[in-house]
Amino acid sequence: MLELREVKVSYGAVEAVRGVSLIAKPGTTTAILGANGAGKSSLLRTISGVAPLKGGSIFLNNQDVSKIPAEKRARLGLAHAMEGRRLFRQLTVEENLRLAWSFGTQKTPQPAAIEDIYARFPILKEKSAVQAGYLSGGQQQMVILSCATIRDPSFLLLDEPSLGLAPIIVTQIYEFITSYARRSGATVIIAEQMANLALRVSDRGYVLRRGKFVLEGESRKLLADGVANSLSASYL
Repeated sequence: MLELREVKVSYGAVEAVRGVSLIAKPGTTTAILGANGAGKSSLLRTISGVAPLKGGSIFLNNQDVSKIPAEKRARLGLAHAMEGRRLFRQLTVEENLRLAWSFGTQKTPQPAAIEDIYARFPILKEKSAVQAGYLSGGQQQMVILSCATIRDPSFLLLDEPSLGLAPIIVTQIYEFITSYARRSGATVIIAEQMANLALRVSDRGYVLRRGKFVLEGESRKLLADGVANSLSASYL
């Protein structure tokens, strides 16, 4: 279980996140929705330990990790796929996967873990010897998701996984996310602007605006209430 208690994040005098709380249970997917600048990325970066916590507490399976550095949170089973397609572009697809597998505790032998990735994304097997920097945006996102999940983390943070991708690729990415969440039992947190899509694959949704949660509830109810459409309209 992942729990946030009155989490605050600041960059100098700028308050990015202003006292948010949530509980995300194992085997569920939680959507954090909001426009650019709402604080979504800052919140995920603070959960993973990449950004400093200004106030409040963060718990992983009832363990307070608020003062634990990012690398130790990773060893506790937390993985974070950040916005911006951050990977080792000079390394091949398979070298990226092998490197990701080697960091921290491994639940599955490396050959089996890599073959599982290739089974889910056959294009990556075709491109296994190609440097990641030469892949398309969609293929790079597949590598990033694969690197984040190759060690079967207990907590998976995904920041804007659909950003800048063609609709058909977005569908593939979200099919992978849904399948992974279902089979792994992990606690999955997705930060997204595409509210309709995120709510369709999540169990619970939170709307973040100017660093505060202004709405929350079961995803299917938020969809039925037209929250996704109203959010999309507000971005325009």
